[in-house]
Amino acid sequence: MKKNTIKLVGTTMAVLLFITGCGKVPKLKNGEEAIITLDSENISVDTLYKEIKEKFGLSVLLDLMDTKILNKEYKDTDESKKEIKDQIDLLIQQYGGGSEATLLQQTYSAWGVDTMDELNDYLTLQYKRNLAIEDYSKTIVTDDEINEFYENKIFGDISAKHILISPEVDSSATDAEKTAADEEALKKAKEIISRLNNNEDFEALAKEFSDDEASASNGGKLNDFIHGDMVEEFEEAAKNLEVGKYTTTPVKTTYGYHIIYKENQKDKPELKTVKDDIIEEIAQQKLEDDATLQITALENLRKKYNIEIQDDTLKAQYETYLENAKQQLKNQE
Repeated sequence: MKKNTIKLVGTTMAVLLFITGCGKVPKLKNGEEAIITLDSENISVDTLYKEIKEKFGLSVLLDLMDTKILNKEYKDTDESKKEIKDQIDLLIQQYGGGSEATLLQQTYSAWGVDTMDELNDYLTLQYKRNLAIEDYSKTIVTDDEINEFYENKIFGDISAKHILISPEVDSSATDAEKTAADEEALKKAKEIISRLNNNEDFEALAKEFSDDEASASNGGKLNDFIHGDMVEEFEEAAKNLEVGKYTTTPVKTTYGYHIIYKENQKDKPELKTVKDDIIEEIAQQKLEDDATLQITALENLRKKYNIEIQDDTLKAQYETYLENAKQQLKNQE
């Protein structure tokens, strides 16, 4: 449901309060106050409220619940305020062309937000919802998952050099041209390995042939790295390589073909020093693998605060929303 419905509800409810509070609203035969009188039929305030509740009530209710809960769970900090400000500044540049007024035209259409204060509140709510989702995903990480990750993924700092051979191709190339360039890069990488096998100097070959401009002039020397610093294929090859050896088969990544020389590797860090990082990475992977956690996380947080929807109509809408939202996210995976 679009957020502009929330704006409509707020405006309409304000009108209702004004009209019903003036003391001059006519009564219908059943005792309800009339919001509109017609020649043949009248419309009561109760009828209007029911219509608003049916169409927009759940969206408003979710924001009210989550704002109340999340403001208890997550206090505003200098860091969070800066994060929101940075988001707003980026939106002003990207969608407002540098103008707040132009941006608000866009946000009103998309979210029903037409003041900068409302935009700040809206983004703050989304920011805290994301924090709650991330924190929940960490709580479902098991000790077995942590230990397995530590055993299989974590390693000590690696010192290495590499020679990168990238396919010479531009974005307008055809598939056939890309394939030919890839094959040529692979051939060249294999030729360099042959020269290494004939005892040619790794650093000299890196300076002459490597397409990694940042390291080529330094003989292919890379900054020391740990898990997560390099693309997965490069990391796995370097981790499994013996110190003092180079890869005898080119390692393919999105950058091209690498020949890696492993100079040194430090001892593996203790689990306690990397545990938080491990939990964070596993949790992030869980969110990528199961998008429904976005819904489950907030659902569980509301349960933690013993929220019970007393209105039967809204309660039924909420339960249907949970079911449909989870199914929709599953279908998108």
